Amino acid sequence: MTDHTYDVVVIGAGPAGESAAMATAKTGLKVAVVEDRAWVGGNCAHKGTIPSKSLRHAVKQIIRFNNGNLFRDLGDTRWLSYPRVLNAAAQVIPKQVELHTEFYIRNRVNLHIGRASFVDANTLVVDMPEGAQETISARYIVIATGSRPYHPEDVDFNHPRIYDSDSILDMKHTPRHLIIYGAGVIGSEYASIFSGLGIHVDLINNRDRLLSFLDDEISDALSYHLRDSGVTVRHSEEYETIEANDHSVTVHMQSGKRLRADAILWCNGRSGNTDKLNLEALGLKADYRGNLKVDSRYRTEVDNIFAVGDVVGWPSLASASFDQGRAVADVITGGEGQPVTGVPTGIYTLPEISSIGQTERELTAAKVPYEVGRALFKNTARGQISGEEVGMLKLLFHVDTLEILGVHCFGAEAAEIVHIGQAIMAQPGENNTIRFFLDTTFNYPTMAEAYRLAALDGMGRINRR
Repeated sequence: MTDHTYDVVVIGAGPAGESAAMATAKTGLKVAVVEDRAWVGGNCAHKGTIPSKSLRHAVKQIIRFNNGNLFRDLGDTRWLSYPRVLNAAAQVIPKQVELHTEFYIRNRVNLHIGRASFVDANTLVVDMPEGAQETISARYIVIATGSRPYHPEDVDFNHPRIYDSDSILDMKHTPRHLIIYGAGVIGSEYASIFSGLGIHVDLINNRDRLLSFLDDEISDALSYHLRDSGVTVRHSEEYETIEANDHSVTVHMQSGKRLRADAILWCNGRSGNTDKLNLEALGLKADYRGNLKVDSRYRTEVDNIFAVGDVVGWPSLASASFDQGRAVADVITGGEGQPVTGVPTGIYTLPEISSIGQTERELTAAKVPYEVGRALFKNTARGQISGEEVGMLKLLFHVDTLEILGVHCFGAEAAEIVHIGQAIMAQPGENNTIRFFLDTTFNYPTMAEAYRLAALDGMGRINRR
């Protein structure tokens, strides 16, 4: 058994682990990362963000080709199988692996491939793929093991017609009809993707509206466009049992309904990857979903052990995980390590959604006097030129101070557009008002011009009072 000693060891090479490792290594500390995959990047690069968003991009290209008048001169519409589209989308994964591997080499971070488990608060045992073991010791250990799809015990995920959000990226056929159970972010994104391929989708939601954390108007827009693309959205439903045979899957609902399809995609929650860490050796215990409790500096109940990323639960976003990793590195190297807050949402449905700040429902409940400014993408020159006429930008601002309270965007490049509003909201004093958009010259034509149009709309409402 080989022994290694470091200042910092990070368990997991996803966004949180990578950023924690790189940031501490840059201060001169001796750092290592333990990863149980053969390649770096974590679930984000191999099963989550990167492959699913690449798949979405490929489907968006197909939709544009089939609906574009310019391409109709080239022939009839095209149908492409799911495996063929998936293969095209997967080409980005090795590029990501190569890019992130270079980070480890350049920053001299040692990478140990294998599964780590605790011996004590400063010691790990790593079971390597070839069967050997090595012992790693460190002053600080960061748990960044990520998460995996939640599997209820009464669903047989070994059946070839039952998929989760990881295994769906290995599906070798194209179903005509797909049931998606769970209408959270992942379920809604995959509903958009599969309906874009011409597959009939039943989206089962156990709540009374889609993505209830969004502004109601944005949630309603998503619901409308999913239905417009052929998705059947079923609210307030829970499964009773799921039966699968060689030909189909049948979901028996608690309401008495029975839904039959070619396959089912389970998207109802995720579990933290903590069950193989031997947390008992530390006196730590994960919650029922495998998540670890941390304080505002991402420290667990054991002083020298931290946890970041999906394994600590909300917000479970790659963007937040990168920042959490850096925050932990700051704490380890003597800084304050501010908690990550004010994270924008980025939901890659078709069309995509992004928002930051408060919603109308939250402002109303807090009795904040606010007004709304909207810009419809169909009224922007860039939207008309690019054919991206679906969607809008919505600004919520204080009636008296004009301070921007929320930015909500639905439509093409929403996750890019929202950052303009985010930057202005973060300005000090009186600089975070919609006046910035009235007093600033925007390139024309651009989607960013929607901010000026929304601000003009909002001020028009104020002036009409």
